[in-house]
Amino acid sequence: MSGRSERRFSLNQWTTKRWSVAEAVDGCVRHGVEAIGLWRQNVAEQGLDETVKLVADAGLRVSSLCRGGFLTSGGPEALDDNRRAIDEAAELNAACLVMVVGGLPGVVPGEPLGTISRDLSGARERVAEALAVLAPYAGERGVRLALEPLHPMYCADRAVLSTLGQALDLAEPHPPAQVGVVVDTFHVWWDPQVFQQIARAGGRIASYQVCDFLSPLPADVLLGRGVMGDGVIDFAPLTRAVAEAGYTGDIEVEIFNAEVWAADPDEVLTRVRTRFGELIGG
Repeated sequence: MSGRSERRFSLNQWTTKRWSVAEAVDGCVRHGVEAIGLWRQNVAEQGLDETVKLVADAGLRVSSLCRGGFLTSGGPEALDDNRRAIDEAAELNAACLVMVVGGLPGVVPGEPLGTISRDLSGARERVAEALAVLAPYAGERGVRLALEPLHPMYCADRAVLSTLGQALDLAEPHPPAQVGVVVDTFHVWWDPQVFQQIARAGGRIASYQVCDFLSPLPADVLLGRGVMGDGVIDFAPLTRAVAEAGYTGDIEVEIFNAEVWAADPDEVLTRVRTRFGELIGG
C-alpha cells in the first residue's frame, strides 16, 4: 500500500463491530490507521467526552459519524435527535454526519408490516422539509450533512433515496459545506447513471465508502457487504471517478457481514487494509 493510500484509509467502526470505541481507536493506532468512522450508539456507550479525548490523544481523524436521518415520519422528535447528532459530530470534529434518511413511514427494519404509509413521494418531501431546518443548524456548527443513497432493496425500510442523483437533487438547494452526499460502492455500483452523477456531485462528495456486494446475498440482505474482492464490484472505475470529481478525503471501509464480525478484529483489519491497497489505492 502506498504512503498516500495508507494515510487515506479509514476504518469504519462496524467493520470491526466487536470492538468498543476504545478498542477500535487502539486498533487503529496499533495498525497505523489514521482515521476512523464512528457510530453514535458506540460513542454513547463510551461517552462522548471520553470518545473525543480518545480520538484526540490518538491523533485520529473522524472521517464520519453515523448516523443521523430517519426523517420520513416527520415530527419534532426526529428533528431533535438529528440536532443532537449534529452537536455530537461537531464535538468530534467529524468530517461529516452520515444521513440515512428513512424509509416509508411506519415501516420498521426487521419487523412485520403494521400501519404504514405507501406515499413514497410524500416521504421524500418530508426529507426535503427536514433538511431545510437541519442544514442551517449544521452550518452554524461547522458540520456537513452527508446524504447517503441506499440500494433500492432498502427503500421501504431505511432510505427513500436510492440513487446518487436523487441525493444530489435534495442537496442542491443547500450550500455544499452544509449538505453533501456519500458515495458508497455497495449502494451505487449498479446504477447506470453513477458515473455521470459522481461527476455532477463534484465538491459535494462528503464521503467515499467502500466494500463489496456479495452474490448470492445472505438471507439478511443488510449483511451482504463483503471485503473488497469477495464480490462483484469493479472498484477501479468508481474510485477513479470519485478522484476525478475532486474528492481527496478519507476512504472508509464499511462492512456489515456476520462472518467478518465473528472473526478476530485484528485479522479483519489486516485483511481489509491489504485488499484496500490492492483494489482501491488512493
